[in-house]
Amino acid sequence: MGILTSTVALLAIPGASAQLNQLAKAAGKLYFGSATDNGELSDTAYVNILKDSNMFGQITPGNGQKWQYTEPSQGSFSYTSGDQIVDFAKANDQIVRCHTLVWYSQLPSWGADGSWSTSQLTSIINTHIANEVGHYKGQCYSWDVVNEALNEDGTYRDSVFYKVLGDSYIPIAFKAADAADPDAKLYYNDYNIEGAGAKQQAAAKIVKLVKDAGARIDGVGMQAHLIVGSVPSQSDLESAMESYLSAGVIELAYTELDIRFNSLPASDSGLQQQAGDYETVTKACLAVDACVGITIWDYTDKYSWIPSVFNGAGAALLWDENFSEKPAYSTVSSVLQAAATGAAGVTSTAKSTVQASTTPATSAKPTASSGDCAISQWGQCGGEGFTGCTACASGYTCSYSNDYYSQCL
Repeated sequence: MGILTSTVALLAIPGASAQLNQLAKAAGKLYFGSATDNGELSDTAYVNILKDSNMFGQITPGNGQKWQYTEPSQGSFSYTSGDQIVDFAKANDQIVRCHTLVWYSQLPSWGADGSWSTSQLTSIINTHIANEVGHYKGQCYSWDVVNEALNEDGTYRDSVFYKVLGDSYIPIAFKAADAADPDAKLYYNDYNIEGAGAKQQAAAKIVKLVKDAGARIDGVGMQAHLIVGSVPSQSDLESAMESYLSAGVIELAYTELDIRFNSLPASDSGLQQQAGDYETVTKACLAVDACVGITIWDYTDKYSWIPSVFNGAGAALLWDENFSEKPAYSTVSSVLQAAATGAAGVTSTAKSTVQASTTPATSAKPTASSGDCAISQWGQCGGEGFTGCTACASGYTCSYSNDYYSQCL
């Protein structure tokens, strides 16, 4: 019995439950995942939850693959930190979202403070990406190729890359990543692009910029570092995703999801509000076939980045600092379970401009018991460990992306 059929069968048993990644896959998604970092892997209680691939089917290295760690001095590469996370994921049969190649932050001083010509910086970008992506070739489901290129008003950040190369550094990076690993999905990744606004519109323009330059870009990663009570509506979240699909990407993901309280401690009513906010994001991803999965930015408040950056804020994740599941966990689990078992309530609230029909995205959920199933455009139809429906709706073909993922295009 495969993952999909066994999970659905399990949920048919009164009182039985499945875990987040099991439920997400049964609902037609590729994964439910978590970020992690090297220091946390020494915490046995933490690792015992993280290593369970039924709970987390995907892992993102929080820091170890960033430029300051991988090329601390020019031309000298080190992959010790990144390798530890990737090896952990491989040992536990978890997909890896590799993160990140070109970012204005966490650069070594030699790169950030250098006075470069256009040809020099282009060579530096190409060399860095060729080495790092080449080192991890075949191990990464996807790469966050360019991270946080935009200011809040949609203008470009005044990074060393932009100062020297203008916006051309973005397609340069995507071309280099494609050359180094043609099978990895290539993403633009940013925060505050989940709902409508100038930054979201600029992110859609980045997709077009890359494609117009003849480079490959497969996805947009919406970090989703959100605030309790201030999460965009489900329809707004879906509309933003549709804008990226219209611009030319083929998949989307929530890549760094956490929903923080601006002041602590959280009240009972606040925890319920947080649960509702997580529900909104989860339902939005479920409603758009091209949204392949959700990654939370670590899973426990014990290791959240929020308190160190936002004074007085925190409690942003699904588990508290003692590894107890919070109301938001139960809500996300229930929403995924409803989608996995075909229960009502998980439908699109935005009119799609990309999908081939007006049928809600949940109709694309693989159904192991049906002999005449059909996956709609963007839906998963194959990949390592996939046991769902492999037939595409009329007009679409099940197209190989990499060993982990084929989709109807």
